[in-house]
Amino acid sequence: MTGIVVDSVSRSFGQVHAVQRATLHAAPGRVTGLVGPNGAGKTTLLLMLASLLAPDSGSIRIAGVDPSSDPLAARRLLGWMPDSLGAWPSLTARETIHTTARLYGMPSQAASARASQLLDLVGLAGLADSPAKVLSRGQKQKLGLARALVHDPQVLLLDEPASGLDPEARVQLRVLLRQLAAQGRTILISSHILSELEEVIDDAVFLVSGTVIDAVPAQATVRAWRIRLVGASDARQNADAWQIASVLGIPPETLGVDRGTVIVGFVGEDAAADALRALIGAGLAVSEYAPAQSALEHTFLQLHPGNAPIGGAS
Repeated sequence: MTGIVVDSVSRSFGQVHAVQRATLHAAPGRVTGLVGPNGAGKTTLLLMLASLLAPDSGSIRIAGVDPSSDPLAARRLLGWMPDSLGAWPSLTARETIHTTARLYGMPSQAASARASQLLDLVGLAGLADSPAKVLSRGQKQKLGLARALVHDPQVLLLDEPASGLDPEARVQLRVLLRQLAAQGRTILISSHILSELEEVIDDAVFLVSGTVIDAVPAQATVRAWRIRLVGASDARQNADAWQIASVLGIPPETLGVDRGTVIVGFVGEDAAADALRALIGAGLAVSEYAPAQSALEHTFLQLHPGNAPIGGAS
């Protein structure tokens, strides 16, 4: 099995169990999302994968290499992008990439060419000769990604890579990550902003309180859907909720209202489709009918008791 393989890995700091018997596989040619709230253990796990922290127990393989026993070999295979860029503030963006390339043993001329190529790739060519200390948060993230790519790694470990990026830069990042995955690289990306992950990942690993949690199949859980009738407004949303509840045969008090729309929970897409047919058949003018949460957000919320959506149609 290639890519990233984590088998029953644990790491504690005194009485704090940051990661507990975590097991996961990130496959080559795919983008795997490491999903979890702040404090879930995502960064601790990434530090172990990057050979910067040794696990207390369990095993890790990066393209077949154990980063604990052979960290140099692992670092040749992987590109590591931490949440914040530990840049040399007095160096320019170009010098930062050039120096990193030289540290990987690249000849000076080749390092210069690589720096120009990567700065253009991440959209920093216009700031190539600006000191890293004057870059914005988003620009530093771009520089961090360029630095992680400098030695053409097989495996990428990205911790909150979209933090600080503007909307256009986020789109560019998603396109770049998909291109890198299509080249056969293994990409593990960590974020607590689920909407960012939803648009780029192929697989998701859910980490809660340091433990990898198996997701509940979406079709077996209640998912919130947003329904808007033509002419909807805050003033008439309660009346719309009453109409929808009457057609669907559910108590009006179980429905939610939000900015002129009505929120109803359905168990599975078949139930949602049946409800839409019923509403249209009853003559209601439906102008919006869509999940109120993304699939990833919905699955993640199911892992936490007390986060059940409003409603209950089935």
